[in-house]
Amino acid sequence: MLRRLALATLALATATSAFAADADRHVVVISLDGFPAYYLDDPQVSLPNIRALRDAGAATTEGMHVSNPSVTWPNHTSMMSGVRPEKHGVLFNGLPKREAGKPTTVAPERRQQELVHVPLLFDHLKTVGLTSAAINWPCTSGSESIGDNWPDVPKAFTYTTPRLREELQKSGEADKFAAGGAEVHDEIWADTTARIIRVRKPNLVALHLLQLDSTHHQHGPHTPQGRAAAGVLDSLVGRVVQGVEEAGLTDKTTFFVVADHGFIAVTKTLRPNAILRKEGLLTVADGKVASARAFVVPEGGIGMVYLTDPATRDEDRKTIHRLFDNAEGVVAVIDSADFPRYGLPKPEDHLGMSDVIIAVKDGYAVGGAFTGDDLLQSHEQKGTHGFLSTEPKMNALFVASGVGIKPGARLPFVENIDIAATAAYLLGAPLDKPTGRVLTEILTSPK
Repeated sequence: MLRRLALATLALATATSAFAADADRHVVVISLDGFPAYYLDDPQVSLPNIRALRDAGAATTEGMHVSNPSVTWPNHTSMMSGVRPEKHGVLFNGLPKREAGKPTTVAPERRQQELVHVPLLFDHLKTVGLTSAAINWPCTSGSESIGDNWPDVPKAFTYTTPRLREELQKSGEADKFAAGGAEVHDEIWADTTARIIRVRKPNLVALHLLQLDSTHHQHGPHTPQGRAAAGVLDSLVGRVVQGVEEAGLTDKTTFFVVADHGFIAVTKTLRPNAILRKEGLLTVADGKVASARAFVVPEGGIGMVYLTDPATRDEDRKTIHRLFDNAEGVVAVIDSADFPRYGLPKPEDHLGMSDVIIAVKDGYAVGGAFTGDDLLQSHEQKGTHGFLSTEPKMNALFVASGVGIKPGARLPFVENIDIAATAAYLLGAPLDKPTGRVLTEILTSPK
């Protein structure tokens, strides 16, 4: 028995030493918000930098599968935690607040500790002595683990780490950022990231760029505007790669160029709250929802339905099915018993989770309007996301390249929860029981 115990202890020590955190390794994760997988092979989209990384490294044929809801904050949290929303708890671009008899609201100005129910990769790396930086990354506000943090949150400078905020103010970038639009913001975020890499050389850098998402919302994907915005982002990826080269870290760095979700063009929007008003399940006063037994919070391709009165919840659930099961544009009305199939928590396990989900088809969106008498509103083409993650057009960009990545490696798909697991592995600090897996098929020498 003692001999077996000694051998087991030796094996554990050997395994642990094989994964000692490597302070001389670096991972850069660049997320291009709303960059669909199908753009990677679109000859009308100019992507010399991203395709060069792909050709020197690994990619997929289908893209990267995303988490439900397929919106920004939940999916960035999946990428940096290795688990889906059922575990990490982020359901919206903010914190939902459910109140009895009232419409559910979502507050975006919240800290990581309020939003995320599990440690992020930044937290894990700090415990093993590695450093990190995050520029415009969601759900990091108030983090005590990120050395340089400019979080994706309203009033972002209020929550930017003091050293970085002072540098931005002294350089004039803070004023330039405040006066600029989406393109200026992305440029400053990318240049700030490159400078941090050159000056401080953190082990993990996470950068989130936004202009493609806003362009797609306004015009839709597969448009001249969308393709042009994607090309601009490619040039910013090139700036970050150049920053790594100037820091002398090319032979020590792995890149992941990814996205949080794809995009779908829509020409019709459902207004379920208008129908709930007509049914008497919500009331309006002074242009606002005054009370609600049922209320829908839109997330693009789905509507999160909150049944706020416990006394009438069963009855109201039946009404939701009666109104929307066979409505034009609706692909499914999903009850909470099925939420785990979609990687989502049940409402009894997460106070902010809805009771029912209305999912719509390609070409349709869910809106929040409570005025009007008709469910459907037609309009000029726009774009949205938030559809069920099984919709192929929600598949996101995935490219991995650099140190440790096998040139020419191709997989059918990856899951976005694999990003944290693989990045941690490459840094010699594997995560403890993530839902995602290490993508050993694309690594040159798996440990």
